[in-house]
Amino acid sequence: MERLFASGLYVGYGEEIIVKGVSTTIPDGKITVIIGSNGCGKSTLLKAMTRIIPHHSGSIILDGKDITKEKTKTLAKKMSALPQSPESASGLTAGELVSYGRFPHQYGFGRLTKKDREAISWALEVTGTSEFVYRPVDSLSGGQRQRVWIAMALAQETEMIFLDEPTTYLDMAHQLEVLELLESLNKKQGRTIVMVLHDINQAARFADYIIALKDGEIIKSGSADEIISPSILQEVFQIDAEIGRDPRTNKPLCITYNLIKGEQENEQTTIDYSTYTRSISY
Repeated sequence: MERLFASGLYVGYGEEIIVKGVSTTIPDGKITVIIGSNGCGKSTLLKAMTRIIPHHSGSIILDGKDITKEKTKTLAKKMSALPQSPESASGLTAGELVSYGRFPHQYGFGRLTKKDREAISWALEVTGTSEFVYRPVDSLSGGQRQRVWIAMALAQETEMIFLDEPTTYLDMAHQLEVLELLESLNKKQGRTIVMVLHDINQAARFADYIIALKDGEIIKSGSADEIISPSILQEVFQIDAEIGRDPRTNKPLCITYNLIKGEQENEQTTIDYSTYTRSISY
């Protein structure tokens, strides 16, 4: 039985509904990636499934229980979430920020135990941020700050990790480092990873399962071979894509693409211009 699933989920802000009747299951112990165009509901779905925002109707079930009825600390021991734009950490050092990930495991006055310190050190080390432990978060570059936030999520030591565009602000090398780290956590420790990615080639390379969203609805879910196809990418992104195979991973690879809408507009422009030319000739 899968541990986490949503059924008939409607989520929005005020009266505007963003996620519309979504039903999906998150494969346990796998890497799931949510893809889709800007504004399609990727981040909203991720936030709802981690109880960062409430849902209007439907249900989200974790280990047989509705997450809305679960205690916050209990839920925080099972899943950690890194939003797309984390709140300001003004005044905190990197080490202090990462230590916040230990909150669900603390009791009494919240003093750090030996186990807490070991978890913090490990999270800093694997994200390559140990050297920043005493530096103010505000003094770090965008990429460095992003890795510190990821370290905080890792220090929480949850079985499920949710990340909204974790490669934001990172250069190509650091993007790969972060994704390979998450892959290692999945393969070696069995962590369930759920993340939103904009890069469909990264999604194809690292995901076991992909959820493709459009206008708040799931167009299709499945393996990279099922999702990274010309027909699905056309429906989700309105692009005409050429798909090949990655020579290193043998995963599907979007080699190049054209905007379908752009082609139609160019064609229309040509027709209008030729019509205008004929009219003045007469």
